[in-house]
Amino acid sequence: MEYITSTLVNLLHQTAFMNLTVGNMIMIFVAFVFLYLAIGKGFEPLLLVPISFGMLLVNIYPDIMLHAEDSSNGVGGLLWYFYLLDEWSIFPSLIFMGVGAMTDFGPLIANPMSFLLGAAAQFGIYAAYFLAIFMGFNDKAAAAISIIGGADGPTSIFLAGKLGQTEFMGPIAVAAYSYMALVPIIQPPIMKLFTTEEERKIKMAQLRPVSKLEKILFPIIVTVIVCLILPTTAPLVGMLMVGNLFRESGVVKQLQETASNALMYIVVIMLGLSVGATTSAEAFLKMTTIKIVILGLVAFAFGTAAGVIFGKIMCKVTGGKVNPLIGSAGVSAVPMAARVSQKVGSEYDPTNFLLMHAMGPNVAGVIGTAVAAGTFMAIFGVQ
Repeated sequence: MEYITSTLVNLLHQTAFMNLTVGNMIMIFVAFVFLYLAIGKGFEPLLLVPISFGMLLVNIYPDIMLHAEDSSNGVGGLLWYFYLLDEWSIFPSLIFMGVGAMTDFGPLIANPMSFLLGAAAQFGIYAAYFLAIFMGFNDKAAAAISIIGGADGPTSIFLAGKLGQTEFMGPIAVAAYSYMALVPIIQPPIMKLFTTEEERKIKMAQLRPVSKLEKILFPIIVTVIVCLILPTTAPLVGMLMVGNLFRESGVVKQLQETASNALMYIVVIMLGLSVGATTSAEAFLKMTTIKIVILGLVAFAFGTAAGVIFGKIMCKVTGGKVNPLIGSAGVSAVPMAARVSQKVGSEYDPTNFLLMHAMGPNVAGVIGTAVAAGTFMAIFGVQ
């Protein structure tokens, strides 16, 4: 009888119930909220479902993120091995390849002025950088946090790893992906605040057709120019452009399909789970996390506002030919930000079609955020 009792007691102590803290329960509740937003409301489920499930797993079973050196048998937890690929910048770079393979750069080629809108939207990153320093973060941490303003999860993870800010990687990644998912909620009020109803109704001329040769040359030329000026951008810009070359060359259909489908989704699953698994209660429930979330929101809001304001300037310069709403798409959230520009514009004129015009700044923003990350790496002498 004593053997049975001791066995049952040992089993009881092995359950997660005996080790749950208040912090764990809070994070489990947050995971449930994220799952509801992803499944019930459809907010970027491809990102939020694996992230929130990783959050759920690590707060029930922390050893799923156990480092190998801390293990009694030298074997780490499953998601720790996935996380190493985040730290080594492998997953973010592969995500960029998949994005490139899925993206049509035609609208950007047809309207090169879109580069200016994509560049303007990066203002939020640099504003948040100085604000983060003011709030007490060191320069490298401030740089890693500020990149959230681009609403680009892979770039945020990439830069945090390169700058050695892995202690902040969890909050940074969760904030970046959360703001990517919440683009349809955060951006419209800012867009309406800085534009008039008359400006929102502006119809833009149809974009010119882009030749196949232009689309093939574009990723090659961008890679050469950007990587010669900022070699540190090669892992991101290079992978983005090679993925796009797969798409546009038309001679490697299998590679394009693999990069944009099978490989892309495998990486999204592993990256999402490992990012979510960095949000253990001990690591996440800190005042620093709250500061990071606030700074990310400020950066994203400033970036959106800067894009819209620059759109207004272009509207004036061109005599009313540019709808300022497309400036908000200069952040890197592809294609969500472009869809928001279309949605807000159609609210005031259902016949107004801004989506393709907004895709130009949107893909320019992806390049712009990668360049911003490369600039920070160059400043700090990181390869």
